[in-house]
Amino acid sequence: MTLFFFLTIVQALVGAALVGVILMQRSEGGGLGVGGSPSGLMSARGAADFLTRATAILAVLFVVLSIILAAVSVEATSVSSVDTSLDRSLPSAPADPLGGAGAAPEADPAPVPANEDPLAGQ
Repeated sequence: MTLFFFLTIVQALVGAALVGVILMQRSEGGGLGVGGSPSGLMSARGAADFLTRATAILAVLFVVLSIILAAVSVEATSVSSVDTSLDRSLPSAPADPLGGAGAAPEADPAPVPANEDPLAGQ
């Protein structure tokens, strides 16, 4: 279970880094792109290449970590047997629940007094 928590923290860090790298990229409208000198590593072209590669690497890492986390969570929560503690199957019912011709006659229930019967006056 500690592997799951460790990978979850790494996943969160990779996700935050991915969001940061995406926000630093230059968009059509300028965005939050980082400027720099016209030559060198952090020129417009060099920064774009670096940020594009970083985005691709972080995206692949994010997807791979997602798949690994799914596999680890399945391993941690898998059950080898079926739990039947909540089995709600009904006990076997009598052959004729309405008491047809084959059933033994039951005693008549006690009559309800007239003052307690709501349908007595109709």
